[in-house]
Amino acid sequence: MPTPNQPPSWGRKKGPPSPEELIAALLKKIKDHFEGHPEGGGSSSGGGAPAQPSGSPLIWTILPKVLPVVVILIAFNLLSAALYTIAPGERGVVLRLGRFYATTDPGLHVKLPLIDTLRKVDVEHVRKEEFGFRTKVPGEKTLYDKGGFNNESLILTGDKNVVDAEWIVQYKVQDPVDFLFKVKNTEQAVRDVSETAIRRVMGDHDFDYALQSREAIESAMAKNLQETLNSYQSGIKIVTVKLQDVNPPEQVKPAFNEVNEADQDMKRLVNEAEENYNQVIPKAKGTAKKILEEAQGYAVERVNLAKGETARFLSILSQYQVAKEVTRKRMYLETMQKVLPKVEAIYLVDKDQRAILPFLDLGQKGAAPAAVKAEAAH
Repeated sequence: MPTPNQPPSWGRKKGPPSPEELIAALLKKIKDHFEGHPEGGGSSSGGGAPAQPSGSPLIWTILPKVLPVVVILIAFNLLSAALYTIAPGERGVVLRLGRFYATTDPGLHVKLPLIDTLRKVDVEHVRKEEFGFRTKVPGEKTLYDKGGFNNESLILTGDKNVVDAEWIVQYKVQDPVDFLFKVKNTEQAVRDVSETAIRRVMGDHDFDYALQSREAIESAMAKNLQETLNSYQSGIKIVTVKLQDVNPPEQVKPAFNEVNEADQDMKRLVNEAEENYNQVIPKAKGTAKKILEEAQGYAVERVNLAKGETARFLSILSQYQVAKEVTRKRMYLETMQKVLPKVEAIYLVDKDQRAILPFLDLGQKGAAPAAVKAEAAH
């Protein structure tokens, strides 16, 4: 008798089963067969061979219809497993039966399903390792966590002092095969080698060098780090090594600040002394050079003047030897022409007179001396 939820059997139309019904029936038959409970099964009363299941003909009827569907599904799965895509910036590493077979570039490729295994490696992304701090919240206002990392940030310098350093290492994958298979944990290898490199570099220099020569330390660290990773065949290329901060430990910062203040005062005094030196010394050198050049010019002038007087004397001497009277008179006249314009008064002294009488007042043109005017009046 049909249940309330099922329509009566006489009201249903018989038709070909749907693919879902065929697959469900096939799976049920297979399950019943392996569980040993065939439908309508049992042995004959005469003890002969077991009777054939009443549903066996149905399996052979359904199987030709289900088999193409199963084959298509298997083929689709195999095809989807055989095709793969490598995105830009990635490289594909194909393993055949667990052994390296080939590397593939970005694009669509084919591999053997169930035999080949694909591993994708991003070779363009810049990876970063932080030392002495960790980034908690990246963004425009980045938050950092600087606590609990003393085991990697405290570094001993060459003069047996300690600095607290924070730095980052950025790197990219250069060889995806070496990156996957030559080093088990590449991130930890980069961290270990980075700590070794910075301790080696700072251990070769003193405390002041570690605080003041960041660029030199970064360059030496990058070179040392790359050489070590190349020797490991890690497949990694170092992009940059950046020292974020280098300070003395918190316990000695007050003393270090006092030393820095004293050093700044010393440098200020030295700069002031150099400034005074640059102002006074060049001026003194210029004055000395000026005096020396003036003395040299004066010496040249006196020498040239003496040479000229000597030449003039020799010229007059030659003329004097030819005509003595004429030359003597000419020299007398030339001398008087030079002297008389500078004379303000002329006095004639007579041996018979007891007082000096002014004879001519050359300083006042057109005015005769008072004594001469008096004589003229008498």
